[in-house]
Amino acid sequence: MSGVPAGKSNVRLQRTVVDELTVRPGTSAGLGSRSTAATRADWLRPAGLTHAHDVAEHDLVAFRQELASAQELLWASDTWALLVVLQALDAAGKDGTIKHVMSGVNPQGCAVASFKQPSQHELAHDFLWRCTAALPERGRIGIFNRSYYEDVLVVRVHPELLAGRHLPPAAADGDTLWRQRYEDINAFEKHLVRNGTRVVKIFLHVSKHEQRRRFLERLDEPSKNWKFSSADLAERSFFDDYQQAYEEALTATSTPWAPWYVVPADHKHAMRALVGGILVDVVGQLDLRLPSPGPGEQEALHAARRALESEDA
Repeated sequence: MSGVPAGKSNVRLQRTVVDELTVRPGTSAGLGSRSTAATRADWLRPAGLTHAHDVAEHDLVAFRQELASAQELLWASDTWALLVVLQALDAAGKDGTIKHVMSGVNPQGCAVASFKQPSQHELAHDFLWRCTAALPERGRIGIFNRSYYEDVLVVRVHPELLAGRHLPPAAADGDTLWRQRYEDINAFEKHLVRNGTRVVKIFLHVSKHEQRRRFLERLDEPSKNWKFSSADLAERSFFDDYQQAYEEALTATSTPWAPWYVVPADHKHAMRALVGGILVDVVGQLDLRLPSPGPGEQEALHAARRALESEDA
């Protein structure tokens, strides 16, 4: 019995689209010139549908099915783990993306970890420590809703937070600190990939105008009031600072082994489909295969069949 490769379906994002979304290592992320609403390359397959929303939903269903099949191979091959790092500004759609893109995946093989404000116990360790403990096992998919990148984003925008990081004086030296943290992240992710954890980093790129609209929607609809926090409004005043922090972080940490993908996030239906397509593309690159039984295992399978069939007799 030969192995069966994953990712051989035609349900894939075109290479031109994947390349457009990728921050090419060694080049600027260019967030200021990237659209938050659409891709330049057309990727939606009409499938007899007329509205872009419906077409994107159709594509998302297809990507979801591919991802479910890929996850089964990921589990069976037991060689790779998949770590999905989702970063975005408030209201960009991280939670909804996880819900809609991963809804077809077996929950036994997938885990989501959310990283909020660190506890005192977590602050007593290095900035990678709390995320390291949540890494997925081989054969599983792990999703980080925010991640260790918060320490080069939130802390960069709010440098007063460094006082609670218990850093040696020399390590808290302005630009040197951020450069060293970028180096640490790149080395950490290279270590993960070398040891069988593929890292997929996705930035949901939302505009300031669309963020405002979504905040107002949360205020206008009683069922969404719980999603709004006064802290969200306070952080919105730092919107441009966050954009600059993301620009520098994505530029410094998009590497050949763990590149960043920047996904337009102003239209949720298209954003979710693109994220699904990226994940299918990355898993397809792993060339996963069902394990082939060895001679002894093959004989055990034949013996099991004979035993079961003999029950009828």
